[in-house]
Parts: sequence; structure tokens; C-alpha cells
Amino acid sequence: MTKTRFCLVRHGETDWNVARRLQGHTDIALNAHGLTQAIQLAQSLKQSNLQFDVIYTSDLQRAALTANALVEYFKIPAITNSDLRERHLGALQGLTINEAPLVQPDLWQAHLARELDHDMSGGESITQFAQRIRHVLEKLRQKHLGQTVLLVSHGGVLDMMYRIATNQALGAERIAVVPNASLNWIFHDGYSWQLDYWADTRHLDGVALNNVDL
Repeated sequence: MTKTRFCLVRHGETDWNVARRLQGHTDIALNAHGLTQAIQLAQSLKQSNLQFDVIYTSDLQRAALTANALVEYFKIPAITNSDLRERHLGALQGLTINEAPLVQPDLWQAHLARELDHDMSGGESITQFAQRIRHVLEKLRQKHLGQTVLLVSHGGVLDMMYRIATNQALGAERIAVVPNASLNWIFHDGYSWQLDYWADTRHLDGVALNNVDL
């Protein structure tokens, strides 16, 4: 039996996270706290003597900057993959969770209801997003059978990977929390995906914000 392990990391904090503003594909940098979180994350992983065969990151800078801290400690180059981007939230991107119900009430209700085929006016439907994440996760698993992969991405992406590992329905209400700079582990045992442990933030000083781009 070949076990392939994935350590899933959500990017560090951004100013838009603090403002509870929906980021989606908008390319927002880490704030000062987020950069500190990335360093704390990297230090913790290094001190735990974990070894990784490869590092992957979303091409959006909040993930790439988080990955850079890991690269510094593990001396492994990060491979950029645009399929690891957050879900594109269409016309909701750039709005706070307080603004969205006022500016885009119909879209916001569709978002809250998790309407699977709604693309949020020019964005990506949940169904399309799920297909993208399933495809990239399986592609990386096949490429790195039996290895340990460190993957830096986004809250919505990690929520989708949680759903894959636990067989949670796409339309079901979110149950997984995905804090900034959290550590989350899943593995494939050669037969199916399994959840190892989730939302570990013991390595961080202070509060880590949960994801709103779901």
C-alpha cells in the first residue's frame, strides 16, 4: 500500500482578510502579520523535523509569499501552479461580507445557498471549482506517489480538499474551519483520500482569521 501525504497550508493574513473582503482571484499581498505567520509556520515545520519531497503553491502572491518562507527553511524551490488558485467569485470579489448583501443581494443569496452551478456573474461555479481542485489534487498525487507534498493555497481550495477527503457533499454547509497559516493534513492510502488532522494553529502567536471566500 502506497501512502501519499499532503500538508495543506492556507496563506498568511492579508488586509482584505482583516476587512472580511472577498478576495477570490484578486491578487492581494500579505500584510505584516501575515508575513510573520509565514515565518512562524516555517519555523514550526522545520523544528518538527518533517521532511517534504516537493513544495507547490498557488500563483497568487498571498500564497506565493507564504511559500517563500517555507522555501527559505527547507531549501526546496516552490513550484507555482495556477490551478491551486482560490475560487473566482465573479462580481462578489472586492466586496466585504457586509457590502455584498447590499450591492449584490441575489448573488450573495446564491453564494450562501451554495448553488452549485451559479458562476457569480463571470466567476466560477462550485461545480467548476470542484472539478479543477479534484483534477489538480489527483494529478499531483499521481506524480508524487509515496511522497510527502507541502502545498500552499487558499481557504476555499482547502475546504474543497477537506470535502474530497471526507466525502462531504458540495452543497453541504461548510463544517471545516480554515485559519490563515494553518496546517492541515490529508493522505491517500492507495484506495481513497483520508483526513489526518485539520486546522492546526498551535505554531502561531495571536489570532488566525477564518476564511470567508467560500
